[in-house]
Amino acid sequence: MQRYFVKNDQITENKIEISGEDAHHISRVMRMKPGENIICCSEDGQVARCEIQEITDDLCFASIVEWIDENKELPVFVTIAQGLPKGDKLELVVQKGTEMGARCFLPFFASRSIVKWDEKKGRKKVERLEKIAKEAAEQSHRTKVPEINEPVNFKTLLNESKNYTYKIVAYEEDAKLGEKSNLFSVLSKLASGDSLLAVIGPEGGLTEEEVSELRNNGFISCSLGQRILRTETAPLYLLAAVSYHTELLG
Repeated sequence: MQRYFVKNDQITENKIEISGEDAHHISRVMRMKPGENIICCSEDGQVARCEIQEITDDLCFASIVEWIDENKELPVFVTIAQGLPKGDKLELVVQKGTEMGARCFLPFFASRSIVKWDEKKGRKKVERLEKIAKEAAEQSHRTKVPEINEPVNFKTLLNESKNYTYKIVAYEEDAKLGEKSNLFSVLSKLASGDSLLAVIGPEGGLTEEEVSELRNNGFISCSLGQRILRTETAPLYLLAAVSYHTELLG
C-alpha cells in the first residue's frame, strides 16, 4: 500500500483529508479509486490503514479503517551534522540518510566548506530537502519524516550539542593513526531513547582547531574504518553501524 504523511490537523475523528501533491499523486499518478486502501502516518508517528472515500481534483478523503502498531524508527535519535558539501551531495545525504534511519539533519558551515549559502534561496533549498526526506521516508516505510534544519555556524552547532546523550566526530586523522575502538565504545553504550549527534566534515575534512574545540565540548573523535570516506559516504557508514548495534545485535 502507498504511504503518505499527514499533519495532525488533517485528521478529524476517523477521517483524513489529503491535499496538495499527495492528493495529485493518489489521483493522477497512482490513479487510485474510492474503496482502495492507503497507509497514513501522523506527525507523532501513529500509523493507520485507510480506505479512500472520495477523490476530487485536488483533494482526497479517506476513512480510518484501523490503527496499526508499527515502529520502523531507530531506537535512538540520530542527528547528522553535515559540514556543507558541494553540489547536490547534501541531497544524497538526506535521501539515503532518511532511508537508513536518521531523525534530524543539521548542516553547518565548516572552515573548509566551499559552498556559499544564499539566504534568499536558502528557504527553497531547505524545502527541497524536506520534500526529499518525505519521499524517502515514504519509500522506506518509516513512521516519521526527519527534521531538516537550516545551516548553522560552528558556535551554534556546539550549543546544540549540549542537548545530546552522546556526541561523536568522524576524524580522518584518527583513521590514519589506526584508531579502531572509539566508535564501537560509543555505540555499545547506546540505549533505547538515547540521542546521538554525529559531526561529519565537508570535502577536505575538519581542521585540527575544529576537532579540538569539539573534543573540548564533549565530543569523542573516531575513525569510520581504516579507509578515508567521502563526505557523503561517511554519514551512511555511521547510520549503518548504529542500525547494526541497536537493531540487529539485540
